Amino acid sequence: MTVRVGVIGAGWIGQEHIRRLTETVTGAQVTAVTDIDPTRAEEAAARAGARVLPDGAAVVAADDVDAVLVTSWGPTHAEHVLNAIAAAKPVFCEKPLATTAEDCLRIVEAERAHGRRLVQVGFMRRYDAGYRQMKQVIDSGRIGEPLVVHCAHRNPTVPESYHTDMAALDSAVHEIDVLRWLLDDEIVSAQVVVPRSTSKRFAHLKDPQIMLFETAKGVRIDLEVFVNCQYGYDIQCETVGEEGLVRLPDPAAVGVRTAGQHNTAVLTDWVGRFVDAFDTEFREWIAEVAVGNEPSGPSAWDGYAATVISNATVEARKTGRIVTTDMKPRPAFYGGTE
Repeated sequence: MTVRVGVIGAGWIGQEHIRRLTETVTGAQVTAVTDIDPTRAEEAAARAGARVLPDGAAVVAADDVDAVLVTSWGPTHAEHVLNAIAAAKPVFCEKPLATTAEDCLRIVEAERAHGRRLVQVGFMRRYDAGYRQMKQVIDSGRIGEPLVVHCAHRNPTVPESYHTDMAALDSAVHEIDVLRWLLDDEIVSAQVVVPRSTSKRFAHLKDPQIMLFETAKGVRIDLEVFVNCQYGYDIQCETVGEEGLVRLPDPAAVGVRTAGQHNTAVLTDWVGRFVDAFDTEFREWIAEVAVGNEPSGPSAWDGYAATVISNATVEARKTGRIVTTDMKPRPAFYGGTE
């Protein structure tokens, strides 16, 4: 079965996913596109051989759309995801699922009322080969019970539009999701320490930030978010257990020896670092939709948890306090006990 996908939002990430579904992933066809910019929608649709529709509601309702991809502006996500659930159509939503915990819970309740999972959230790190290897090691018990996790999220630079809250909401949110998944544990509190800021930042931005998390099982996580590190895009993760540790591998790169030096290239953007993860993410999603299975990737509940924790992290920085996440109990529908 070919899965006919309707795309809501034709900005950079939307266009990238349209290209992926058209050129890389088998079993998918982009049939409809919409965007607030009609010219951008026309250009994206033309490249995929799709038609342009006036808005997201029209995409969801279209007879030639089997599944929906939401890549529009974050505050619009909840509306489009809720429409897809009401139409009983699978929906892949790029993060965030919604910008408020209340809207995330509306989606959770709508999906539970529907009776089966339809929603997948675009946290692609769960599809990265290195993170998957780490998950296998942790789950196998080879390093014993996890005790401490050390992480770093570094960008060479960010544009002037990047503001201090985005360190949690746009950058650290990826670590927040992947660490919940790696540890099979919930983050219950957040704290932020702001050291001396780099002179390489725009004046309005506090950078770097050190984010400290505690999980329900007592694991301590430290995360350095440094978005003007200058040297490259560098993602690090190390889990220390009772009997050993496991470390995320760096991306494969040749070593070059010349002129008395040994050099290894460092990637400079997140696109190159996670391109394979994006491809795997969509291959698996399309394969599941094609046979009528529920999506197995990050759920609406995971989207809710990431929003709650990242918002708590922003509050922790602003107040200087340790902030509890105060999440609702996880429903049995999403693997919880409630």
